[in-house]
Amino acid sequence: MHYDTGGDLLVAVLRELGIDTVFGIVSVHNLPLVEAVDRELRFVPVRHEASAVNAADAYGRARGSIGCALTSTGTGAGNAAGSLVEALSAGTSVLHVTGQVESAYLGSGRGFIHETKDQLGMLKSVSAYAATVPSASDAGRVLRAAARAALAAPGGPASVEWPVDLQYAAQTDAAIDLPEPIFTPPLGTELAAAGELLASARRPLIWAGGGAVRAGAPLSELLDATGAGLLTSNSGRGTVPEDDPRVIGNFATTPAGRALLADADVLLTVGTHFRSNETADYGLELPAAHLQIDIDPAALGRVYPATHSLCGDASDVLAALLPYARRGAAESGWDTRITAVREEVRANLRDAIGPQAAICDAIRAALPRDAVIARDVTIPSSSWGNRLLEMYDPRDNVFPRGGGIGQGLGMGIGAALARPGAPAVVMAGDGGLAVHLGELLTLAQERPRLTLILFNDGGYGVLRNMQDRYSERRSGVDLATPDFELLARSCGLAYAKIAAEEHAGPAIGRAVASEGPTLVEVDLAGLGPMKSPFTPPVKIPTA
Repeated sequence: MHYDTGGDLLVAVLRELGIDTVFGIVSVHNLPLVEAVDRELRFVPVRHEASAVNAADAYGRARGSIGCALTSTGTGAGNAAGSLVEALSAGTSVLHVTGQVESAYLGSGRGFIHETKDQLGMLKSVSAYAATVPSASDAGRVLRAAARAALAAPGGPASVEWPVDLQYAAQTDAAIDLPEPIFTPPLGTELAAAGELLASARRPLIWAGGGAVRAGAPLSELLDATGAGLLTSNSGRGTVPEDDPRVIGNFATTPAGRALLADADVLLTVGTHFRSNETADYGLELPAAHLQIDIDPAALGRVYPATHSLCGDASDVLAALLPYARRGAAESGWDTRITAVREEVRANLRDAIGPQAAICDAIRAALPRDAVIARDVTIPSSSWGNRLLEMYDPRDNVFPRGGGIGQGLGMGIGAALARPGAPAVVMAGDGGLAVHLGELLTLAQERPRLTLILFNDGGYGVLRNMQDRYSERRSGVDLATPDFELLARSCGLAYAKIAAEEHAGPAIGRAVASEGPTLVEVDLAGLGPMKSPFTPPVKIPTA
């Protein structure tokens, strides 16, 4: 195939990938790409390159596929780096195409505009794959190799830098079949030994992480066959719908969750990497009999020892284990215990968050079952949004897995545009929103069905609570905030305010039912404090 420019070739590759919306910022060093995408697909001009990657990341998560971000070279590519770190941490599929200076000057160090030292090296450090387009006849091959790398487990972003002169050049493209990555299946004695241990379980538990999200059906079958209860990491939420009575959820470090783990005789973990914030800085104790499934061989036994390690795709391994399960082997009363723990951890959390439970209830009541809920790093997200707010499908569960603040709105925009017919919600704090406040203009311009629920406590509440608990003074946590009603109006956004529990249902209900974006401010001082101030599970040395 022949294409007039690299932009036309990029559009063809994006169509092959099923991508119809691209996020980015136009530049002199990506103009042919942006013009072609804007002409043939949908180009969303975000206000910061980091948001372009966040939006593309969430677009892919919400569709269960891949997203695309376009940025400029040099500083523009550098601005994207933090969000590439998020996609790398999450193992999510993003095709990041960035400009580069003319190929004749590449690497010359002469100070060509937008040039930076070793841009490819920077991209390699924050991407699962990174490459330079070397010629107009190689661009298609490089783009497809990058997309294949981003989609291959364990996933992550793939970055392609494209010299601008080669973008303007006529392209010769020959689609080629790239080999699928090969992973060792769990065969032979290891599978048999793991199956025998699973068959012996009388008090089994399963823990599902992000690697399990496409294995919901065999996971549910295994729960049926073994009588196990299901714990999840934050990333594994919704793999089995959270209104299922077998699902305990993201509550492993609670007292009741720890007690259940202590009583379990076999634990099967599926695609979870045991992040520090989900294991109380690795202080959580697991049963000695531990079966671990992961497609990444490096993850097996890395955090907790595994009695048997099974390397492979979660769906395949769970299906291979299913014949070993002994129906009815779980001891009498184990299912009752699981249900009791499920109810206890939720009741305790509802009590701890006090009036914010009304916000949680209003969100879930207003949204259809298949709506995306994107969450920035803020106290409501970390305390109850990541646990109590029910998820029914992992594609609806969008949040910064790497823990970076300020990424929620960009993610919400990407997810909302991935599913244009359905409403979406973003939970953000005033501190996080300020990081990319300009994306309010993107929200106003693109007008997705998105409700931004802004929790305003005048600063960085998590760190404020930590300092109040462990220090004698506050440092850097109290922030000036705008009048959000005036700010919303100035951007052409609808606005509502919640300052009491009884405001939550009507305000959120109207916002979600509207056809365009709404900013809903939650006045946390007016709403009232949580019963127990939230602090993260981070160790603070004390004298």
